[in-house]
Amino acid sequence: MALRESGKSFFDSLFGSQSGAIIVGSIIISVSILLSGGIIKIKGLNSSGGLGTPSAVVPTQPTAPSAAPPEDTTPVQVALADAPVLGDKNAPVTMIEFSDYECPFCKSYFTSTYPQIKENYVDKGKVKVVFRNLPLSFHQNAHKEAQAALCVRDQGGDSVYYKYHDAMFTKTTSNGTGLALDQLAKIASEVGVDGAKVQSCLDSGKYKDYVDKDLAYASTVGANGTPTFFIGKSDSSGTITATRIVGAQPYASIQTVIDAALSK
Repeated sequence: MALRESGKSFFDSLFGSQSGAIIVGSIIISVSILLSGGIIKIKGLNSSGGLGTPSAVVPTQPTAPSAAPPEDTTPVQVALADAPVLGDKNAPVTMIEFSDYECPFCKSYFTSTYPQIKENYVDKGKVKVVFRNLPLSFHQNAHKEAQAALCVRDQGGDSVYYKYHDAMFTKTTSNGTGLALDQLAKIASEVGVDGAKVQSCLDSGKYKDYVDKDLAYASTVGANGTPTFFIGKSDSSGTITATRIVGAQPYASIQTVIDAALSK
């Protein structure tokens, strides 16, 4: 299954700032967008990828849009592995995030929802956040950025890792090359570690396999788009039984799942 970005604004990701239908002669290209887990379907292309044979346009009565399939709420077993942790490691609820530093929806979550989760749950010792990497192949710099963050963690531990995490999401303009690779060591210096050592670590490829393993693991638990979250009661085994949330959902949606886990 192809990995994809998951979010609420699919016209923006598909068309940039424009959306609409273009009618040329008697050829009509209809675009059908299914708002379910960030899936976009485009009609009007034949099996070879070209336009189909033009045909007369027959007026039809409008039909009601089909309902999106319900989101899968089956509990999922997800491992924390040795991923960076934000918050009290003994917090009663764990939220594992699979994310991409160049994903615009991940940045949207970071900007609009993450601060509230941190303030209301993480800082109060109720939830710990675990960050696992899911750099999408079409985001050119995302894999290197994930590696750089782990190189920073080598020097500063989890607390400095999350300072770097915050700095990258703040600075990037997203979509693959929103943060130049020559800025990664500089940002590392800004958060208090040795930028030259981070660059050396990055050049060595020390954490390439680590990030690749995160990528491979993501697909086994159904994290096929970014961001994807798994929320459940913390467990000393290092694996949680979690509810999956896909996309840059509003704070209230994630809050509901966290509160349900806290009540168990």
